[in-house]
Amino acid sequence: MSDPVLLLGDRFQAALVLAFGPEHAGVDPAIRPSNHADFQANLALGLAKTLKKSPRDVAAAILAKLDGTGVVERTELAGPGFINIWLRAEFLSAEVARVAAAGTAGVEAHPTPERIVIDYSSPNVAKEMHVGHLRSSVIGDALARVLEALGHTVLRQNHLGDWGTPFGMLIEHLLDEGADADAHSIRDLNAFYQAARAKFDASPEFAARARVRVVSLQSGDEATLGFWRKLVEASRTHFNALYRLLGVTLKDEDIAGESLFNPMLGEVVSELESMGQCVENEGAKCVFVPGYVGRDDKPLPLIARKQDGGYGYAATDLAAIRYRLQTLNATRILYVVGAPQTQHLAMIRDAAIQAGWLALPARAEHVAFGSVLGEDGKVLRTRAGATVRLIELLEEGVERARSIVAEKAPELPIEQRDAIARAVGIGAIKYADLSSDRVKDYVFDWSRMLAFDGNTAPYLQYAHARICSILRKSNESVELASIAISEPQERVLALSLLAFPRALADVAESLSPHRLCGYLYDLATAFSAFYEHCPVLKAATPEVRRSRLLLSATTATVIARGLELLGIEAPEKM
Repeated sequence: MSDPVLLLGDRFQAALVLAFGPEHAGVDPAIRPSNHADFQANLALGLAKTLKKSPRDVAAAILAKLDGTGVVERTELAGPGFINIWLRAEFLSAEVARVAAAGTAGVEAHPTPERIVIDYSSPNVAKEMHVGHLRSSVIGDALARVLEALGHTVLRQNHLGDWGTPFGMLIEHLLDEGADADAHSIRDLNAFYQAARAKFDASPEFAARARVRVVSLQSGDEATLGFWRKLVEASRTHFNALYRLLGVTLKDEDIAGESLFNPMLGEVVSELESMGQCVENEGAKCVFVPGYVGRDDKPLPLIARKQDGGYGYAATDLAAIRYRLQTLNATRILYVVGAPQTQHLAMIRDAAIQAGWLALPARAEHVAFGSVLGEDGKVLRTRAGATVRLIELLEEGVERARSIVAEKAPELPIEQRDAIARAVGIGAIKYADLSSDRVKDYVFDWSRMLAFDGNTAPYLQYAHARICSILRKSNESVELASIAISEPQERVLALSLLAFPRALADVAESLSPHRLCGYLYDLATAFSAFYEHCPVLKAATPEVRRSRLLLSATTATVIARGLELLGIEAPEKM
């Protein structure tokens, strides 16, 4: 499919070279949708100063060389040097028909696909997942889906917290209590962990035993490892159940926990020492990266090996980035991790560059995100002040949606209503998160996220279901129909449909799923205006009816595909 913006951009580049010479090639035409035309280009204003000409003269010279054959219906010089562009209806009709026939919603594979590692979700073993894990899980999964849709090889990495001091505490406490890890649910283990933490802080004798147990774990003591495996298995069962309910694509084979990197830590420290990148500082082995200082204005270290010879999370993260670059051969690494880890991840990235592990074109990027807030503007918690369990949040969303669906569609069988409630409830929670700019905090509001109007998942799901209803009522195949664009609302809808690949490319570049949400909302709004002003089932002629049915079907395909890439279901009935 020819993206109109890319196609126009190429033609403006050619016109620019013809008008002013190749030395000016590469200027961004700044082609954007316009309220006055289909698109507006703004490249003259930036060039005017360089060329020492008025912006209108520059724009006029470019227009004189612009080849709009087969694409552009007319152009207009506007304001101080803007260029308004209207596309040919025949071009729009042919391009939308091509999208409809291809069955891919117009998305094509990236010409230079990459190997992209995405580190996301990353809960801790022996602890229940809570609302704090929601954003990493759904943002990371949406990015993984979008990047795969664009033809990239995506390697999911669920960096579980499954190693170190916490397991020494937990195993020792379970042994004290005579408990067996595989005989308890994750809630039991969560409570055991809290008790172990309290005992560790209060009892020096227990703390000493816990540290010895950590050494046994790290040295490969089989009895200790056996206990540890049971903890991991119980936790993995809990994680997988939540991922299935949440619609997250992480599998067991994507687990790359801290334990994976434990055998590599000594080798990583030795390699960094041999490079002169790891030096002794107050008994610890540290990596210093220029430009990072602490509150005392002294250089801030990454502690690769602690004074007692143990390894901390900095060593694990150094081993992980090295593994992802050298073993997984990543060309792009994405860390979907909360904003508080910004400095740490920047230091890990810069240390990898300093060590020569990370070099262009490979790059590592922190996909930071804010917090989920309650209506009081503070981090979302229960009324009792406890952390909100993720399973309870999801179950409440489904239950609230069940009541809404039962009211709106009482005629549907209960099994179908339950399936729709699950899609709506889970979808509403995910979309509320994904539609927010990830770098900002957002307020968790049930009434807003479950609303059937506004920029919400239920609104998009209902728009899709309504189109499916129209298609069922038509009882007509439109596979061989042609599309004719004549009404303004048809033109707006066609332009919106052709912008889908551009929206995905924007998400892949910016790593901001809210831009796909915004696109889908605009598309659904464009369809609503089209449906209001352009009769579909009661169109004036059979040809117009089939054309509008095909426009409708293509819209349903794009909405469903867009929601799928966000990890949200699109029911055909609601």
